[in-house]
Amino acid sequence: MPDDIDALVRMGEAAVPRLQQIRRQGPGRLRAPALRALADVSGSRDFDAKDLGAVERLIRTKLLDERPVTIPTAGRWIAFPADQLDTVVSVWGLHDLRAATTAMGLSAATVAPDTADFTTADGSSATAYRVFITPEFKNWRLLYGNSFLDQLGGHELAEKASEQCSEAHFYTIDPYHNADVWWVARNGEVVRGYATYGDPEWVGDPLPFEVEFIEMDEDDLWYDPYFAEKYSEGVTDAHKAAEELSVEPGPVRERDTHGHGWLATTHPDVPTSHFKGALPI
Repeated sequence: MPDDIDALVRMGEAAVPRLQQIRRQGPGRLRAPALRALADVSGSRDFDAKDLGAVERLIRTKLLDERPVTIPTAGRWIAFPADQLDTVVSVWGLHDLRAATTAMGLSAATVAPDTADFTTADGSSATAYRVFITPEFKNWRLLYGNSFLDQLGGHELAEKASEQCSEAHFYTIDPYHNADVWWVARNGEVVRGYATYGDPEWVGDPLPFEVEFIEMDEDDLWYDPYFAEKYSEGVTDAHKAAEELSVEPGPVRERDTHGHGWLATTHPDVPTSHFKGALPI
């Protein structure tokens, strides 16, 4: 970003009028950086109608050819049945759903600021969260939102969703701490869970896909002593659990992808446009 625009960004929202002026009047070399700066300073709420229209057209164009997409191999997310989108939107109290590319949504929910503090109608302070719901992958959708999952609890959110949509899973893959979490809730009850540093480490009885590992025998053609020891009590890898139960992290084949993703917010008074940070499209 040019030094003069960078200086305006450091001024915060006081720089909005000047950045808007640059967008309208130039100089030309600063118009694109000024738009990114506006997004960093105040989100897209201070974009004019022309800029908003241009961004929305670009998103629609990118959605046509964004496949195949790749979902992160590390992080935290909830998986839920794709046909239950409306149900989980209601259960989790989500608002202002807006079409978004996967690159845009993942950045909004896991890289850019995903919280917005505001004052409610009664004068109290509150925080809204921004989340991203992926396209449909093999009959599942995934919800990302680091602050949302951390503050409201990924386990609890999955259990709450499963009360209405039969099943939901919470996963965490944390390479830095060498930690994995996977949690399966059905009809409001936890049926199986694992956490690397949990106390207890295991919850519930092994699921069918785990049994083949637990009962691995040296006479089996696919016997592997590493996995026989590692999975002697059950599957410890959230990546493996996700592969077996819903969607494997990483590249998703085009034929397994349907529809598009959605950005959403957790409060009706704080639309997604109020969250700061320029997003890749």
